[in-house]
Amino acid sequence: MKRNIYIDFTYLIILAATFGGVMVLGVLVAPVIFYTDGIIVDVVLDRYNSGIIMAEIFSRFATWLYVVVFIVLSYEAIMYKMGQKDRYLFVGAFLVVFSSLMFSGVYVPKILAMQDMGREATQSDTFATIHAASEIDFKILAVGLLVLFVRRLMLLSTKAN
Repeated sequence: MKRNIYIDFTYLIILAATFGGVMVLGVLVAPVIFYTDGIIVDVVLDRYNSGIIMAEIFSRFATWLYVVVFIVLSYEAIMYKMGQKDRYLFVGAFLVVFSSLMFSGVYVPKILAMQDMGREATQSDTFATIHAASEIDFKILAVGLLVLFVRRLMLLSTKAN
């Protein structure tokens, strides 16, 4: 059975786009949302309201991450059955799946629940700990996506030669 190269490239594009999303949200969107005082003149968002906006953005991205988990698990399982077994692929796929599920299924719901409890809940040590863990998890996701993308690209380029 001959593999379709378009499926491989689509997979790579999904990995790259998701990595781009992680980078854009973490490096560009979050600093702008949380530091509006340097941008907006008449209206300044406090940290709580900035957090509400950011949580909504991350909640929507979490939905995309569930799709990515399904795609990564499906694609990598098929490639494993076809004989493409590799330590780097396994580690990358594991990092992507685990960190995506932790972010989407644990951190975002907990942060949203604490925001629903009010401003005081978001100023607690528990909230700070959960938020810090979600930031670390997001960085792990970026590393996993990068590892998986680079390794798949390397295998695809060696196969083409």
